[in-house]
Amino acid sequence: MTNHHADMLQAAVLVDIAIVLVLGAALLRVSRFARQPAVVGEILAGVALGPSLLGLLPGDLTVRVFPPEARPFLSAIAQVGLLLFMFVLGWEIEPKQLRGSKRTIAAVSLGSITVPFALGIGAAALCYGQHQTVAGKHVPFLTFALYLGVAMSVTAFPVLARILADSGLGATRVGTLALASAALGDIIAWCMLAIVVGLASTGGAMGGFTTMIGWSVAYFVGMMLVVRPLLRTLTARLLTRGATAPLVSLIAAGVFLSAYLTSKIGIHPIFGAFAFGIVMPRQPWRELESSVQRPLQQASRLLLPVYFVITGLSVDVGALHAGDWLVLLMLLAVACAGKVAGATLPARWTGMGWRESLGVGILMNTRGLTELIILNVGLSLNVLDGRLFTLMVLVALITTALAGPLLPLLVRRPQAGVPTPAQAATPDVVSGASSR
Repeated sequence: MTNHHADMLQAAVLVDIAIVLVLGAALLRVSRFARQPAVVGEILAGVALGPSLLGLLPGDLTVRVFPPEARPFLSAIAQVGLLLFMFVLGWEIEPKQLRGSKRTIAAVSLGSITVPFALGIGAAALCYGQHQTVAGKHVPFLTFALYLGVAMSVTAFPVLARILADSGLGATRVGTLALASAALGDIIAWCMLAIVVGLASTGGAMGGFTTMIGWSVAYFVGMMLVVRPLLRTLTARLLTRGATAPLVSLIAAGVFLSAYLTSKIGIHPIFGAFAFGIVMPRQPWRELESSVQRPLQQASRLLLPVYFVITGLSVDVGALHAGDWLVLLMLLAVACAGKVAGATLPARWTGMGWRESLGVGILMNTRGLTELIILNVGLSLNVLDGRLFTLMVLVALITTALAGPLLPLLVRRPQAGVPTPAQAATPDVVSGASSR
């Protein structure tokens, strides 16, 4: 590669990032006007710049604007934003979000995972015949079914938190129960995904899978017993000295090193970033939020739009077959029925009214960026083909968009100045949550 060609390629990457940021900002305003979370506009921006819209125009504009040689660089930039997002996501899941009735939280969380997981496996059995070969390789049914089950089971904790904050429902019984259940469910879902990724990475070979599980257990034990106390000591000393800039750099370095370790183990870098966030100290929260969390969160927000474009480049609505639209309806029905029933019925069983219980179910049906991360992992591991990936991205977009218009019909916003029981139990739970 000549110097001039390398310079032009770098310039193309910079132009691509500028286009992504401008279009993302424009569609962000549109999504806010439509009372939708930011992730809806960002997903639409990514899809619009891919073959589904820009690629339909004359001149093969998607390839011209995003040349294949530039995409690895864009992917690397997107990966940095994604890892920082996963770190903040893990950091935001903390014990105070699990206050209240542990029985109710456990029932709603487990119901909202097990029911869609089971229905997802059933959906996999129906569409496996059309999607069992990816990139010329046969996908084992067990891996395919488990992957689709996990994809149906996930709830986007940060999107849910943002919806609650914007709607003023964060302090209601519905809001606190949904947020706590989603926090617990996220941990369970990521653990399930790690197992499925391990199966896919080792090709189902028991020897390789057992080795991966052993290293994974050693990794998580080390994170809890070694890394967590070291982080507590490090943050306390540097905050006492006012050395916030080195602290941010060291934390970011720790995120990337943790992601590297899980990648070497075979369970994908996102788990390392998420685990590093889980073991990150929460106290003193005000100092850590202003000096560490906020800068890293802003960095992830700046870079994540690139991740949506990388996703959008693999979404091709025009490549769907006529029968695929029936599959989309089936997947939407499975996704909505599984999540809504899996969360609504346990909430009702533990004493909530039907309207409030249904509100919990609608909230737990939001998928957002969390779903896209899972789908991209499946695409990179050749578990999902392009058509099924496109269908599942549409499912993530539609289910996330449904919460905004449906929630006000089911749950009343509390009157100003009138405290609710949940406010005393979990004050300011969603204050630090990101918008995705």
